[in-house]
Amino acid sequence: MLNVAVVGASGYAGGEIIRILESHPNVQIKVATANSLVGKPLGELYPELAKTQDLVFQTTSPGHLADQDIVFIALPHTLSAEVVKMIPETALVIDCGADFRLESAVDFRKFYGVEHLGTFVYGMPELIDSSGQKQRQKIQSAKRIAVPGCNATAITLSFAPLLQADLIAPDDLVSNLSVGTSGAGRQAEVNVSGLSSAYAYQVGGVHRHIPEVKQNLNKAANTPVSLTFTPVLVPMFRGILAVNTAKLKDGVALSDIAQAFEGAYGNEPFVELLPPGSFPNTANVEMRNKIQIGFAIDEITGRVIVISALDNLVKGTAGAAIQCMNLALGFEETTGLEV
Repeated sequence: MLNVAVVGASGYAGGEIIRILESHPNVQIKVATANSLVGKPLGELYPELAKTQDLVFQTTSPGHLADQDIVFIALPHTLSAEVVKMIPETALVIDCGADFRLESAVDFRKFYGVEHLGTFVYGMPELIDSSGQKQRQKIQSAKRIAVPGCNATAITLSFAPLLQADLIAPDDLVSNLSVGTSGAGRQAEVNVSGLSSAYAYQVGGVHRHIPEVKQNLNKAANTPVSLTFTPVLVPMFRGILAVNTAKLKDGVALSDIAQAFEGAYGNEPFVELLPPGSFPNTANVEMRNKIQIGFAIDEITGRVIVISALDNLVKGTAGAAIQCMNLALGFEETTGLEV
């Protein structure tokens, strides 16, 4: 039984990691840190927990992290780097923030406003590159893993197989995402006062997930891509519904699209491809480590429409983190996760 610490355990992502890990047969949660709740039992914040209700929140310190086999970090962006310094090199570190996702120091400085401190192995097992290789192989030998952003997962997995198969134009990718409020974090005003209408945010190419998505899709296409991404906050707590469109190459048929997705994801346990004419909705993936994908062709405009849905707190964050943990430690990839 391996010992786990969850740093930032009072946030939505940290709480979701704890919820899922409670049913994992190979690990036990020994430390949960939340500097604002030190000394309080986890059960006060998460009364639904079965095994860890009496575990007490601790400070984030080297002493509390020293003897852990696995450390999950679920902190706001730019705060993970300081915590990583506290963790022994022998421990598996899985960061759910953005600090170590990007390879480009220039992009990181531009979108996050601080200096780039390095890159971890990117934690999206299903990501396919231009040669047809999956990211899974790199995760299996990793000790430091950066979990993808939730929006980045929805967009990347929708476009990557089509770019890899050279079925769509890489210079005209458009994604519009309806996003649940939990993505803004527990302390966000929208999760304190509630949301009664939908509104777009971070419009005009400034969203922080854009360089991450382009980094992924550049590798799938083996050429630079252009992406227009507009997120819309909607009055639901969990979930992302992504509507992704791209210009088709000449002569591409619906059967070619289906073949590309089947080739990329046909054996993936956490990707569900829907039959022609069926499309995802967020209710079908809630609380599950699953992304659903459906697609159609607009014959008038010559564009493909790929619709994907996932739970931003599970497949978008915590479930993906545990999926990566399973791979890195040699466990069955689906262990502790609902397929």
